[in-house]
Amino acid sequence: MQNEIDTFFKMLSDSTRLRSLMLMQAEGELCVCELTYTLNLSQPKISRHLAHLREAGVLVARRKGTWMYYRINPDIQNWALEILQSTFNGTGKTEPFMSDQRKLKTMANRPGLECCA
Repeated sequence: MQNEIDTFFKMLSDSTRLRSLMLMQAEGELCVCELTYTLNLSQPKISRHLAHLREAGVLVARRKGTWMYYRINPDIQNWALEILQSTFNGTGKTEPFMSDQRKLKTMANRPGLECCA
């Protein structure tokens, strides 16, 4: 159990992973392309961070065509879900989290509208 707790907090300690998680907490499921657009980072960098989160059990992924979609794992421990929600509540009106949410909303070709052309 202690290793699971340590791993979870290590996943939150990286800014890219934390910002990605807070966007997913706000939006639910996100495509890799939405995160690359919003965070202004390369697809390989975002995918590497998402892979770490998935391997730690924090995220689950699904493929739709060539696109990968990620969301917070609903089966992680309740304490972890509560920490993510509390972190979201506490950071939602601070930078860079506010800007991330605003920028994501400006993405013209979001999934469901013909993702990521």
